[in-house]
Amino acid sequence: MNLNDILDSLFPTGHTVSLVNHVITGEAMTAQGKVAVLGTTDAAAIDHAMALALSGFILDTVEKHPGRPLIFMVDTSGQALSRSQELLCLNGSLAHLASCVDLARRQGHRSLSLVTANAVSGGFLSFGLMTDCTYALSDAQVRVMDLRAMSRVTKIAHERLVALAGNSPTFAPGAENYVRMGGIEAIWPAPSAALLERALASVACPPDDRRMQKALERGGRNMAADIAARVQNAKVGT
Repeated sequence: MNLNDILDSLFPTGHTVSLVNHVITGEAMTAQGKVAVLGTTDAAAIDHAMALALSGFILDTVEKHPGRPLIFMVDTSGQALSRSQELLCLNGSLAHLASCVDLARRQGHRSLSLVTANAVSGGFLSFGLMTDCTYALSDAQVRVMDLRAMSRVTKIAHERLVALAGNSPTFAPGAENYVRMGGIEAIWPAPSAALLERALASVACPPDDRRMQKALERGGRNMAADIAARVQNAKVGT
């Protein structure tokens, strides 16, 4: 499904969205009023310029449209991999993008993201996973790192990682595994205005982040919630 079809399905009452250098920015109408729409398409690898363009749009929304919800469209193959991007401090640009999402949240902007096709690595971590709630279409491809690349980095044999992925969602790619880990709230069979309205209405302000608890309930991360609670209690006691 192409981008226009997805947008038409999500916002049947109208949307005004521009596409420049694989970056989506604009606004759309929902039953709850106007929302800001931003994201990437065509499996774009997020580079320095794209990260700054997305950051700038978020900051403009915070300044000019206080409280307007943010809808993130995620289709990225990860961060751009080149020496020039590293020299431009792409890591800093991605950190800035994540900080802008957090700023919007602190200023009362609800946010949710929808993985429309691909969600990979740093392009997903600094963008789609930063929202209050994340959803994915049924044919979306979600992973932080390919198992062969993970093998090269960790020095663990690829065969061993494949075996681990069969039992643990933390090693395995796929939207279903991210649902088990609490990173993705649910998988949608198709883009739907009704599902979007329901998801947006469910986001509290300030948000109630229960991803670790859901990961425990779904059997995806059995220790995260307990460890986080112990760290928080230790901080309170100091």
